[in-house]
Amino acid sequence: MPEIAIAERAGVGADGLPRASEDHVVVLDNAVLLLDGATSPSPDLPPGGWYAGLLVRRLAEELRDSPKEDLAVALASSIAGVAAEQGLEPGRSPSSTVSIVRWDEAEVESLVLADSPVVAFGRFGVDVVSDDRLVSLRDGGLLQTGADVRRRRNAEGGFWVAEADPAAASKAVRRSWPRPEVDAVLLATDGVSTGVDDYGLFGWPDVLRLARANGPNAVLDAVRTAETQDPDGSRWPRAKRHDDQALVLASFGGTGE
Repeated sequence: MPEIAIAERAGVGADGLPRASEDHVVVLDNAVLLLDGATSPSPDLPPGGWYAGLLVRRLAEELRDSPKEDLAVALASSIAGVAAEQGLEPGRSPSSTVSIVRWDEAEVESLVLADSPVVAFGRFGVDVVSDDRLVSLRDGGLLQTGADVRRRRNAEGGFWVAEADPAAASKAVRRSWPRPEVDAVLLATDGVSTGVDDYGLFGWPDVLRLARANGPNAVLDAVRTAETQDPDGSRWPRAKRHDDQALVLASFGGTGE
């Protein structure tokens, strides 16, 4: 099993007040699961963190029972199970990102649904597994209202996320690498990846070096410090001053970067 290091930190709500993190991390014998509950586009919906917690537990059970099951099949089954248990309907339910890294003696594989990337380092260099459909729509001004989000969520030409429609699992971004070639893998929610993608504080190799030298919390500190220095979002416009943060470092001890 690779060496696993985890850092998590709660952000604030849309009202700027502290609240529990909606990110969820589960480590299994042969996998790491990272989910980020999305802020619900309607106050009538349950919180995304509530849904992400249910889904990550269901997915963990699925992969414990069937450790070699196809990841998309396991995710689809878990989405369907939570939806049935809670009476959730597609288009009218909370949602969550999903990132999975799983390994065996031969291979390391990943699955990414929505904007919580997986970044692998090894003989192949740096391989960023990201799902940029949500970001592209947001940057294009196409997700300005709750109605926009609902119309484009889990729809062709829109973005895909874990919600109440199991078909979304088949739209995830997938990647795999030979295990002997993998040195390390990072999983991050967007409260961390924004430091790379939006703030330009560092690149992913810098994130790996900082996490290895000072622990994953040092990466969270750097992002949070930058946000504190931009309290009103004038430099980096954002919905919340601080988002939830979760970062997982899995060190495989392979060939190096």
